[in-house]
Amino acid sequence: MPIGSYTPNKEKISFNLAKIKKGGENFEVVLKDPDKALELRQGKAVDIRDILEAPKVFSDVQKGEIAAPSKMTQWLGTSDPYEAAKVIITKGELALTQEHRKKLFEAKKKKIIEYVHMNASDPKTGLPHPVQRIELAMEQAKVQIDPYQPAEAQIEPIIKQLRFILPISMEKFKIRVLIPARYSGTAYSAVKNKFTLHNEDWKNDGSVEFTIEGPAGIKPDALNLINKLTSGEATITEVKS
Repeated sequence: MPIGSYTPNKEKISFNLAKIKKGGENFEVVLKDPDKALELRQGKAVDIRDILEAPKVFSDVQKGEIAAPSKMTQWLGTSDPYEAAKVIITKGELALTQEHRKKLFEAKKKKIIEYVHMNASDPKTGLPHPVQRIELAMEQAKVQIDPYQPAEAQIEPIIKQLRFILPISMEKFKIRVLIPARYSGTAYSAVKNKFTLHNEDWKNDGSVEFTIEGPAGIKPDALNLINKLTSGEATITEVKS
């Protein structure tokens, strides 16, 4: 689905379901928490009781028809509704409401855009691309976002698509910072709360020196914060890799 025009599945569903068909038999469960169902599908440890609306396996949810235990044992390997539900959720398909599909889509879209903004930069300027520019580039590249897949698994192929529209560098930055003693107390704490510091070295005169490294997208924020907290008196040195 193109990022700029979310197109929901035409099938209208009034319940969030997980379903599977085996041996001509339908097995369905109603999901109380589809997000946790997705986590279970991804191999995370989730209590099945937190996922299901009720410990029931249906042959047809809409008609309220319960699946026969004998059929569950034959095709799912168990008549226990919780164990059967695990099989249905992990090996079957999710049929979510239009509202929930859109919610998942928007969440994945936002996470991917934020990742590109924070981790990529324009190689000409060294600055991160604005969020609006990234979103527009995704529309122009007709990027497809799968609402059911983790955002992390989609980032690499999406960045490859964006390179045709945006100049993208995934380079990291590394700076060495020396904060004068008069600012070291408050400035050090504020910087450490926002960024991961390395090789911290407190001097005898009360000043402190440390290294900050990370994706190019956070470099402007780091520089602005340090300069603001020290009235521009901090010594900042680029560290070459």
